[in-house]
Amino acid sequence: MDIDSLLKSFQHFGVHLGLSRIVKLLATLGNPHQQVPVIHVAGTNGKGSVCAYLSSVLTEAGYRTGRYTSPHLVDWTERICLNEQPIFPEILCPLILQVQAAIDPNEESPTQFEVITAAAWLYFAQQQVDVAVIEVGLGGRLDATNVCPQPLLTIITSISREHWQQLGPTVADIAGEKAGILKPGCPAVIGPLPPDADKVVRSRILELECPIFTPQPALQIATGWAEYQSIKNSQPLKYPLPLQGQIQLTNSVLALAGLEILQEQGWQISEEAIINGMAKTKWPGRMQWTTWRNHKLLIDGAHNPASAEVLRDYVDSLDSQNLAWIMGMLSTKEHKDIFQALLRPGDKLYLVPVPDNNSANLGELAKLANEICPELSFCSTYPDLSSALDTAFSPTDDLVVLCGSLYLIGHFLGMGNK
Repeated sequence: MDIDSLLKSFQHFGVHLGLSRIVKLLATLGNPHQQVPVIHVAGTNGKGSVCAYLSSVLTEAGYRTGRYTSPHLVDWTERICLNEQPIFPEILCPLILQVQAAIDPNEESPTQFEVITAAAWLYFAQQQVDVAVIEVGLGGRLDATNVCPQPLLTIITSISREHWQQLGPTVADIAGEKAGILKPGCPAVIGPLPPDADKVVRSRILELECPIFTPQPALQIATGWAEYQSIKNSQPLKYPLPLQGQIQLTNSVLALAGLEILQEQGWQISEEAIINGMAKTKWPGRMQWTTWRNHKLLIDGAHNPASAEVLRDYVDSLDSQNLAWIMGMLSTKEHKDIFQALLRPGDKLYLVPVPDNNSANLGELAKLANEICPELSFCSTYPDLSSALDTAFSPTDDLVVLCGSLYLIGHFLGMGNK
């Protein structure tokens, strides 16, 4: 039995926020989440790379480190890692069966995300991890990961208007949901937030008496190197920064501040472990350079306006004359705002469907793109990703960027014929 077919039966329950189902399920499984020290990370963008930095450094420091993130790019096993290694399918399948067996048939069924989350807690408890870095799936307050009464620390990376259908229409509403991961007296590391969101998060922090840390973005001191002004030491830390884009000067310091808090709590994390761990950090599918049939290609899962702005800034810093976007988007995304962030006069746009997902209508996307940026030098739709890639690379002087959905990036990485 493969993982896909095991989890498929839970797919139709969709996104259904709430903690009652996961709490019951974990109780039946012996409350594995209570046996695992946790770092909990929420945010609209940046949470995945912050989790990647933390787990890389903690692994380097010699701790048995679990990491749980979503969504996956190619394979379910990517979501659950131990010491940076994805779980083996032959371990994950029995875990999912164990979770399935714990489901009460007379109760409301858990969602697919709740089932895989329960499997992650079970695995980390069985493996007796020293620490688990846990990324929130959606929102925070009612997310299936939000079941730990006392994490070691919580991090909120950024807040912008995404998933408002589930989390509420305004940035303040969304901030209230993300702030739901904060716990009484538990240290909180907070990234730069819009004023409305900041106000909500800070009032919750005051209420819960959380020590708060808001580190300043790092300074770039050389290609691939940055400098962090420590929250504890007067001496700044120079460290390697392998992930691309200005935003990593912010994301990386959120992880470094979190590591300093752990040091204060007595965790043994040397400067050498920090430097080596940061250097080894990988976070695929986000501003990643790869190739397609020997052509250089930039891929990025930018799927909301804030991440699209970050991607455009990075592309502008490359000084490329001709830019070709290959994009596919889900129907639920803010297409107009994403196009406004990305498209400039002279750019080319190749629109493709996102396979196996609720893909946006390509004709409507093309019409919208032309309205937003009438000076596009080219705009067309393609039935699949391969044909768009082949066409985009026929004039070889373009910088080609594939983006718009993490599912599309996952599909590309799964094609395996680069």
